[in-house]
Amino acid sequence: MVEAMPEQKPIWSPDQDHIQKTQMFQFMKKMGKQDYNELHRWSVDNFEDFWKEMLKFSGIIYEGLEDPVIHLKNKELITPGGHFFPNIKLNFAKNLLRFRDNQTALVSITESRETLRYSYKELFTAVGQVASRLQKMGVQPEDCIAGFLPNASEAVISMLAVASMGAAWSSCSPDFGVRGVLDRFGQIKPRILFAANAYIYNGKKFDCLEKIEKIVQSIPEIKKVVIIPFVIDHPSESPALKEKAVTWNDFLDPSANTLSFPHFLFNHPLYIMYSSGTTGIPKCIVHGAGGTLLQHAKELMLHSDLNRGDNIIYFTTCGWMMWNWLVSSLFVGATVTLFDGSPSYPNLKVLWKLADDEEITHFGTSAKFLGACRSRNIIPKNKFLLKKLRVVLSTGSPLLPEDFDWTYSNVKSNLQLSSISGGTDIISCFFLGNPVFPVHRGEIQCFGLGMDVASFDTNGQPVKAEKGELVCRKPFPSMPIFFWNDKYFTRYKNAYFDRMSGVWFHGDYIALTESQGTAGGIVVYGRSDATLNPAGVRIGTAEIYRLVETLPEVEDSIVIGQPWKGDARVVLFVKLSSGVFFSDELMVKIKKTIRSGATPRHVPAIIFPVEKIPYTISGKKVELAVLEVVQGRYPKNKEALADPTSLECYRNLPELQ
Repeated sequence: MVEAMPEQKPIWSPDQDHIQKTQMFQFMKKMGKQDYNELHRWSVDNFEDFWKEMLKFSGIIYEGLEDPVIHLKNKELITPGGHFFPNIKLNFAKNLLRFRDNQTALVSITESRETLRYSYKELFTAVGQVASRLQKMGVQPEDCIAGFLPNASEAVISMLAVASMGAAWSSCSPDFGVRGVLDRFGQIKPRILFAANAYIYNGKKFDCLEKIEKIVQSIPEIKKVVIIPFVIDHPSESPALKEKAVTWNDFLDPSANTLSFPHFLFNHPLYIMYSSGTTGIPKCIVHGAGGTLLQHAKELMLHSDLNRGDNIIYFTTCGWMMWNWLVSSLFVGATVTLFDGSPSYPNLKVLWKLADDEEITHFGTSAKFLGACRSRNIIPKNKFLLKKLRVVLSTGSPLLPEDFDWTYSNVKSNLQLSSISGGTDIISCFFLGNPVFPVHRGEIQCFGLGMDVASFDTNGQPVKAEKGELVCRKPFPSMPIFFWNDKYFTRYKNAYFDRMSGVWFHGDYIALTESQGTAGGIVVYGRSDATLNPAGVRIGTAEIYRLVETLPEVEDSIVIGQPWKGDARVVLFVKLSSGVFFSDELMVKIKKTIRSGATPRHVPAIIFPVEKIPYTISGKKVELAVLEVVQGRYPKNKEALADPTSLECYRNLPELQ
């Protein structure tokens, strides 16, 4: 059983005036529902009616008939190959560019150059200039176009131009190594590559031209490279790219005076995303235009209460699905603020200053960032007004209860703190914030509307108040439409449906609490495939992290279950805070903290100090990669790591032999 959270009372509750102004309340009222629990039950029991009503409520521009809502062999089962709204056509870019006025659409802030700002009118014009050139080059709807780009305005403009034509967009952050890029783009073979000449991170300049040369040499299908002079004082030309390369300004078509938006099927390919695992070649996950747009509209409008005139930022790269999620905010008519750089340069206050300067209303970040601010005693409210901030969004890993406390004590007492959870696989969320619900310490507020999620035990039965596997039992529009080069859905089925027919197994351990009734709250414990299993007792790694990482002596940590003498032993690696040395006393303190905060079974058999904790580029700890190295194997997809060298300090440790 899962112990009750130590804090039973809400840490924040919206007042009635706040509730009645939200879009969630308006939708609830329109559907004739008394509260969110009733609304959610209706949305999953009558999921076809819900998605039809959401389509209308959102204001999505489309043509065709809403019926049937879904075409499946058996609509009671969730299976690959389903088609939502098969008789509807739309254009994704047309919907994101439906506003054409002088309100600010994009703000692009980087370490590399002066801030750029685009009104909705200017954004429309810029997208048209790129789309016109793509059209003259003969780009077709079945083509793939890729971006090797920082999180900046050119990435958004290029994506929208590609989407306007019905081609598929895929992107990687420029901090990927060449092998990592080839593992991704090498599968989809893009026709055109948009890339930056260089970028600046943490005050240091990083060249991209050499990487681009190798990418183009390895993927002959790339016929043109558009080089963006992201760093002004860095070369934008390369002799090896001379025949294929053109600079951004030369690529734009200044004569373009219109932008056409042909309509495509609801399930027409929009994005190609990639799994972020550290073993094997990444899966190429293809998401459809309509499903992505509809799901994002629901999450942004209802769950995040994002309105026209709001300003949203999410600290992300173009290689993480939160970038795609963020950009969809243009559909709402909000200002999208892009930030490319280090969140700790020159210090951890840089993003809070940005939020203050730009009057951010929705501040998106990671649990890791909030934890770092807490551990280093950053107090934003003492320095910044943050007068318009009303929503803080956190994802990437479970948000510790202590970070809930820190946010309300040190950022702002009156705001909606939304720990959210989903993934690249669904380009959206299963669990979200809710502007009409209270926030409980250590919990995610609610199930997403239309998402029939549950927690299953090892027998495939739903459970509550104990850890289980996150599953979804009904179809939803942002399911992948297919995997690249997976004609018969074999890899697709194996990824999500190999455990039980008609049930999506997501690969997370969760527990459902009683705090929000039938529609929430939720505690996420981490990936089920990284779960520890000593003596046959399953332990989520997050249970250990949430205890260890509250200690001032520990900056970061990672834990594995090492096979040992027919069982598994828990091995904890700790990165110590500056000036701290590992000692027997500290080891005893760590074990005592874990024992008192969890159970004796949670206490590691071995605690070992390390210099680095490995993360993926999208900010997730890689327990499985560490386990591979400890066992003497070599993870195949090290390019998914932010720092591939971080694994070397786990190799050939005598203490683990």
